[in-house]
Amino acid sequence: MQQQYCSHHRSPLHFFLCPLLILKAQKQEMDVPRPAFKCFDDDGRPKRSGTVWTASAHILTAVIGSGVLSLAWAIAQLGWIAGPAVMFLFSFVTYYSTTLLSDCYRTGDPVSGKRNYTYMDAVQSILGGFRFKICGLMQFLNLFGTTIGYTIASSISMMAIKRSNCFHESGGKNPCHMSSNPYMIMFGVTEILLSTIKDFHQIWWLSTVAAIMSFTYSSIGLALGIIQVAANGAFKGSLTGISMGAVTQTQKIWRTFQALGDIAFAYSYSVVLIEIQDTVRSPPAESKTMKNATRISIAVTTTFYMLCGCMGYAAFGDAAPGNLLTGFGFYNPFWLLDVANAAIVVHLVGAYQVFAQPIFAFVEKQAAARFPDSDLVSKEFEIRFPGVRSPYKVNVFRTVFRSCFVVLTTVISMLMPFFNDVVGILGALAFWPLTVYFPVEMYIKQRKVERWSMKWVCLQMLSCGCLVVTVVAGVGSVVGVMLDLKVYKPFKTTY
Repeated sequence: MQQQYCSHHRSPLHFFLCPLLILKAQKQEMDVPRPAFKCFDDDGRPKRSGTVWTASAHILTAVIGSGVLSLAWAIAQLGWIAGPAVMFLFSFVTYYSTTLLSDCYRTGDPVSGKRNYTYMDAVQSILGGFRFKICGLMQFLNLFGTTIGYTIASSISMMAIKRSNCFHESGGKNPCHMSSNPYMIMFGVTEILLSTIKDFHQIWWLSTVAAIMSFTYSSIGLALGIIQVAANGAFKGSLTGISMGAVTQTQKIWRTFQALGDIAFAYSYSVVLIEIQDTVRSPPAESKTMKNATRISIAVTTTFYMLCGCMGYAAFGDAAPGNLLTGFGFYNPFWLLDVANAAIVVHLVGAYQVFAQPIFAFVEKQAAARFPDSDLVSKEFEIRFPGVRSPYKVNVFRTVFRSCFVVLTTVISMLMPFFNDVVGILGALAFWPLTVYFPVEMYIKQRKVERWSMKWVCLQMLSCGCLVVTVVAGVGSVVGVMLDLKVYKPFKTTY
């Protein structure tokens, strides 16, 4: 009986859930319809077992990432008034737009409508046509760019561990310059191994570990900021941000624009929201669970961001580093910095997979549709290892494609290792089209919001306002990259 009910239940929680189903079936066998016993959802796929807490873990893994490390620098450009205000604004816009997007997981009826497994599926089902192609291009550019940003950030954190120990051993006399390339290669090799995990549903444990790590290093950064403020005896910074004496007026403008992009990147996760929602069980309706998870995650995220960003600015003022834990605003205790940076690396290892899996799934789906009879694409070969009972299954196309993808992101990261500028570009690229425009347009279409009604006008004003923010943030970050390229030699950057 247990085999009948649970043989296809792939979630690690099935050891707990299926025995309960069996007991319930034994007691109410005459009253409960037969299909209710099966571990399948209404679309014929293995039953999803995600909850509001696993969804929150996925979101926190995607959101509280490397972006938190640049917030002190971003607030330093904007000041005590505009910095926190912009952060609250981005949190509100992100929360509101993701609640709209969560209603698009099912087309039509929010409980029984057709499921959309990915962000692109939702856009194709509801909007279709040319906008679907634009969405796909923007989403995959953002996902691809985010994996590059995470590769850069992880290498910087690994170098920070090495450099902090070097500074400690030399008493601060050795500048401890080193190249980021070996560390990027190490990160890439790790991601190639983890990319053998077949799909998004099987990395729940990785997201959980990564979420814990994000809280670890955010908390350490916050604690060090508080200690530094206490040591200073006062809050540093100004109401309007970095002063004109420290930078020119032109630099002030470009840095302000770039700061908007950095904050936007820190809140960006809409590109994987539908994929996360597809792991959630029902009932209750997936949209209800996802809205609760979003509410929890945005509240936690904003609290952490405000504390980390503001305390970092209060500690260092205009001199706030671009990366709070690797910019060497802090030197001691060196072992605590090592723990924080190790937590960053572990978190980014998991976050890389969260953002890469949608790309893997899309390409492999297209390959299977185009070459249905190819053994290299569809067949899994079994490899047996001595002492291991279950064989390891390998798909040739999946292994080769995912490995090449990781190699490509690693090489690009080695070519352009500019953390703040890359973060700003990614934030600008994703914020308006993926976080605001498509969710708003899909909501209008789904709910049949009448054109020129008050609700329609308000939604369009929100979209247009966010478009302006995206444009200025993108321009500021591109200018930053151009300035960096003037003094940079590919593959030879040292820190």
